[in-house]
Amino acid sequence: MMSLLCDDTVYMNRCIELALKGGGTVSPNPMVGSVIVCDGVIIGEGFHERYGAPHAEVNAIASVADQELLRRSTLYVNLEPCSHFGKTPPCSDLIIEKGIPRVVVGCRDPFVSVAGKGIAKLLGAGIAVTEGVLEAACVKLNEAFIKSHTTGLPFVSLKLAETLDGKIATSLGASKWITGEAARMEVHRLRARYDAVVVGEATVRCDDAELTVRHCSGRNPLRVVLDRRLSLPVESKIFNTEAPTILFASSAWEGLEKAGLLRERGVTVLFVREHAGELDLRQVLEELHKHGILSILVEGGSRLSASFIRERLVDKIYMFIAPKLFGGDALSSFAPLGISIPDDAVVLKFETPRFFGSDLLLEAYVQSL
Repeated sequence: MMSLLCDDTVYMNRCIELALKGGGTVSPNPMVGSVIVCDGVIIGEGFHERYGAPHAEVNAIASVADQELLRRSTLYVNLEPCSHFGKTPPCSDLIIEKGIPRVVVGCRDPFVSVAGKGIAKLLGAGIAVTEGVLEAACVKLNEAFIKSHTTGLPFVSLKLAETLDGKIATSLGASKWITGEAARMEVHRLRARYDAVVVGEATVRCDDAELTVRHCSGRNPLRVVLDRRLSLPVESKIFNTEAPTILFASSAWEGLEKAGLLRERGVTVLFVREHAGELDLRQVLEELHKHGILSILVEGGSRLSASFIRERLVDKIYMFIAPKLFGGDALSSFAPLGISIPDDAVVLKFETPRFFGSDLLLEAYVQSL
């Protein structure tokens, strides 16, 4: 039994490797990889390549040259096989049809149309099912998909670039460039993997940023601009046609003519409530979820980052740290968070640090807010 479990983890790791190849192309579907093993040999592999295309299990089964071998094989998949008709037929039905006797699943699918039904269908057909192999890693792989289907909100990450003393701009507001080219390329890779990038109007006004993917291959994310008073110029680069854009403004400004001018440029303009003089960020996230957005990367400044933290809406932080010092009069990474005693601090859990050139990337999951 121990040997079998060890083999299961090896093949599940391979499923995760395959699944990652679909990052940035399959959303709002999850990233899924599948491996088929017969007599200790991998005879088929596949992954979900893009939204609307065949699922991982379908591709893995199709890759097996001798289909008769399937009747004495084990199929590995990091997420529970689907049991419903969506863009494609149910994978569980295909597994049953092919007579595969054993299936190993990393974690269950929280999507209400699946949610244990795929596994139940396999068990009902007499197929042996092993669950929970590398479950934590499989859950982490699709953390955005899982959060979306369990909370109704997107997975929220903050991205900041700061000096070693925690500054994101000099005393005069200059911030280009704190980090080097390798770190900036990694930011573009991150953008390509997230469904949307969110910025505030101050960042747009300061940098006139496009927020597109330019330094690597990958899709452009949805651009989301938070502009409470509809104050940004219509000619701002972020309102070009390089990528879709949604602008959120306060419902108090709904009658402004500028909303119509932006819509003529292809920008989606939505109005939400205000909360404490700022846009209601929870309502913003709820609206983005309605638009099929599973994950967002917040690339705003100190005020917007602090607002997401204060509203308890952040799941993860990417902090790029440059080996530089700006001093005490420079702009800090976060505006005030209202924390007066150490016990009230935002608690994080670090991932393994990585270097990009001379810059350090710290990834951290928020444990408590």
